[in-house]
Amino acid sequence: MNTKHFFLGVLNVIILLPIALGCAATADPKRGVIQRDSYLARPEVQRFLEDVVKRHSFDRGELNTLFKNVERQSKVLKAIRRPAEAKPWYEYRKIFITSDRIMQGVEYWNENEAILERAQAAFGVAPEIVVAIIGVETFYGRRTGNFPVLDTLTTLGFDYPPRSRFFRRELEQFLLLVREESIDASDAKGSYAGAMGKGQFIPSSYRAYAVDFDKDGVRDLWDSNEDAIGSVANYFKRHGWEPDAPVAVEAVVSGDNYQKLIGKGMKPSIEASTLVSNGIKPTSGKLDGTEIAFFEFELRNAKQYWVGFNNFYVITRYNRSPLYAMAVYQLSQKIKQSRAQKSDHSRS
Repeated sequence: MNTKHFFLGVLNVIILLPIALGCAATADPKRGVIQRDSYLARPEVQRFLEDVVKRHSFDRGELNTLFKNVERQSKVLKAIRRPAEAKPWYEYRKIFITSDRIMQGVEYWNENEAILERAQAAFGVAPEIVVAIIGVETFYGRRTGNFPVLDTLTTLGFDYPPRSRFFRRELEQFLLLVREESIDASDAKGSYAGAMGKGQFIPSSYRAYAVDFDKDGVRDLWDSNEDAIGSVANYFKRHGWEPDAPVAVEAVVSGDNYQKLIGKGMKPSIEASTLVSNGIKPTSGKLDGTEIAFFEFELRNAKQYWVGFNNFYVITRYNRSPLYAMAVYQLSQKIKQSRAQKSDHSRS
């Protein structure tokens, strides 16, 4: 995305718009009119902006000018109430584990091989994992979202009570981000949850984990494959990714004791030595001395069971869903296998 000056050159424009508590709208013929349905007309938005100004020394006039044009995103509110992670595994899986996404993943890997190798050397994260994350999130940068980030975060922060506090914090982080990175706040587009760029970082993650991997002085997750790849790898490293360690392994079960280990959380906390006594047999690997997590996934007419290790848990730090982590892992393995097969075929 092209970087521009913060707030589209409104640095010298100061519009003071005092809102009386409880008023739905106000007008000053010398300074413009606030529409009745404007977010700026709402006392809670006014208090939010006042707090942001006090904490971070923003210019109140600039914020007023910016928020005067924010529009409520009804589609965002609909989308966030029906996330894909609410689907059963057999439906969720087919969204991401497709022949096209695997093929495009191989191409993305080949096109960015040198960058992925440099990221692996710097952060210790396997290329197939980074490729799969970008593949699941944005189809390798093709679908980064068309929702205006500022409007999205404002809508969720003030019109989505279940997570309003979280999204108000992200809105504050977004304001800081656009100031730091000289991003056009009114032009930035992202997902229905305000996630941005090829790797879909929410503002707080963007500020904390994005890296300038191409060394051009800007952390650009929209248009720079180097920054996107380096940032995803850095995110994983910072959350405890273990190089060359396992992610997950399928298991078979017998009896009923295994059921008490389901739902104990995504973070490994179960002694692997107890698996056999609870009727759980991993299909491969030695697990002695390892702590694991245990998951049940719903197939159309059956159940599937997996043992998750620390690296599986790290994937869930990107999206707190075992469905998501499993989709990323399985896609990564499909891409890796397909790429290896194509390489073998080309040599034969």
